[in-house]
Amino acid sequence: MDRLPYPVLPALPPPRRRRRGFAWALGFLFLAAFLASLAGGFWYLTAPTGRTAIVRVPEGAGAAAIGALLEHEGIVRSGWVFALLARATGAEKKLKSGVFRLEGRGTLAVLRELEAPRPLTVRLTFPEGWRAVDYARRLREAGFDGEGFLALVERPPEGLKPPYDEGPTLEGYLFPDTYEIPLGTGPEAIVRLMLRRFAKELTPEREARLSVLGLSVHAWVTLASIVQAEAGSEEEMPWIAGVFLNRLEIGMPLQSDPTVAYALGKALPELDRYAGDFEADSPYNTYRYPGLPPGPINNPGSAALASVLNARRLSPKGKPYLYFFHAGGKLYLNETFAGHLRDLNRYRYGR
Repeated sequence: MDRLPYPVLPALPPPRRRRRGFAWALGFLFLAAFLASLAGGFWYLTAPTGRTAIVRVPEGAGAAAIGALLEHEGIVRSGWVFALLARATGAEKKLKSGVFRLEGRGTLAVLRELEAPRPLTVRLTFPEGWRAVDYARRLREAGFDGEGFLALVERPPEGLKPPYDEGPTLEGYLFPDTYEIPLGTGPEAIVRLMLRRFAKELTPEREARLSVLGLSVHAWVTLASIVQAEAGSEEEMPWIAGVFLNRLEIGMPLQSDPTVAYALGKALPELDRYAGDFEADSPYNTYRYPGLPPGPINNPGSAALASVLNARRLSPKGKPYLYFFHAGGKLYLNETFAGHLRDLNRYRYGR
């Protein structure tokens, strides 16, 4: 066998370190690409959508339900990511219900907005002298639950009725005013809003005055509601209140037409004497039953409430007024029935 002219050297091992370094570099690149894709995906899923929508968030809805709703409305790109961020940031427990105008300015921005949102509101005015059924109709026309409101008024559950309301319903205690009511507000919240507003009218000074007059809060509101329905102007109210207080003092029936209308569920112009309306057997019919009816016949305003506390009861001769009527836009008062008939014939019938 021929020998080689030089010795054969053993083969060198592969450059392991270089291959290991290459593998690490390749792995790092893959990881960086993966993280970049995650970041890009996260940025996309939380980025602004540019959409604006009016969204109704139901009472008691969780982050997942709200997220799905927002995704459906185009406010966020992913409802799942919204819910994830809500839980991760602790915002889930702070999310509010209601009706809001939301802008898709990014998931985090929407989250912050729903933690302290400004709900859309409706400005509603409830005039003095309207009945609860009229309030319910106005609420229904504005998109609220008018039927639920009326049901609570007519059959108030325990805890909703004020202690001074001695009547069968909440009629009279739904204070007439202008309210800013958030869209989506439930009927009980609206009732409580009106009851709280009435409570502001019951000041310590007024309670002291009621004590002097010997009237309960319920009697005060009931009488004020009748005055509200009878008066043509605020200036007339103290005089009409005086007539009714004088009648109550001597046990004379109030004989107020608006109480009959309330008993029959009619408007005042709909009353028909010839159809027997004034014979209706109802405790609200003050022609048949003396004293005050079981409760208010409408929701009186501040002027009517004040008129009962500051009633004008006496004529210039110092005698109590017991009769009144309207003719030609003017209020006529009388101490006696004879004088009442005389003025009726003269000023109303032109005899």
